[in-house]
Amino acid sequence: MPAANAAEARPAGLWRLWRDDIACVKARDPAARNAFEILLTYPGVHAIIWHRLAHQLWRRGAKFPARFLSWICRLLTNVDIHPGATIGQEFFIDHGAGVVIGETAEVGDGVTLYHGVTLGGVSWTPGKRHPTLGDGVLVGAGAKILGPIKVGAGARIGANSVVVEEVPPGVTAVGIPARIVRALDRRAIGSGRVNLDHHLIPDPVGEVLSLLLDRVAFLEARLNHMQARGKKNEHEQLEEERFDDERAG
Repeated sequence: MPAANAAEARPAGLWRLWRDDIACVKARDPAARNAFEILLTYPGVHAIIWHRLAHQLWRRGAKFPARFLSWICRLLTNVDIHPGATIGQEFFIDHGAGVVIGETAEVGDGVTLYHGVTLGGVSWTPGKRHPTLGDGVLVGAGAKILGPIKVGAGARIGANSVVVEEVPPGVTAVGIPARIVRALDRRAIGSGRVNLDHHLIPDPVGEVLSLLLDRVAFLEARLNHMQARGKKNEHEQLEEERFDDERAG
């Protein structure tokens, strides 16, 4: 983050940030073929280019021009990034549609967001009210991270999760509200690339349902066994009563 801030403070650094934003797409999107195609056809790249310009204006006190530029960006890309948000190097929004990043959000280097992600606030009180994402964080499609909380470096947030508490570095969090389900397997990540094995993210709800079904099956088997024993005992008792009646007769 400090490196990104220092780069954005210098006009020459803006070109380097744009170059890195474009270059990182090839490492994270298998569909990306070349820099020219990325620059022309990726709305997430367009959004970060516009944002870095708007953020420069915001830092220099030109608040209205910055907001107007971010509004144009939202119209063109369907990505809403407040010009006050601080975003590090090599930032990638895949697909772009519906992403919202609030004013006091802070995003580290090498972060990847998928479509529909919200970095939002939960208070109308001025001051820090949006999340802070560490370096290398990956946020799945539709996830919401709300409030002035921290998501540690290298953490992964599952699709459609709602995060309202801090997430430690290097873990995977899923669900509503999000819960930590496992530590990140560093061996699954290639050099310079993002681990895209979303299908390997655990399903805590499914696991709980599976345990409940196993428990129901066990209880049903036990009940059937008890009913069978009861019928056997009842049959034996009837046989004894009939035998006693025959002896008495």
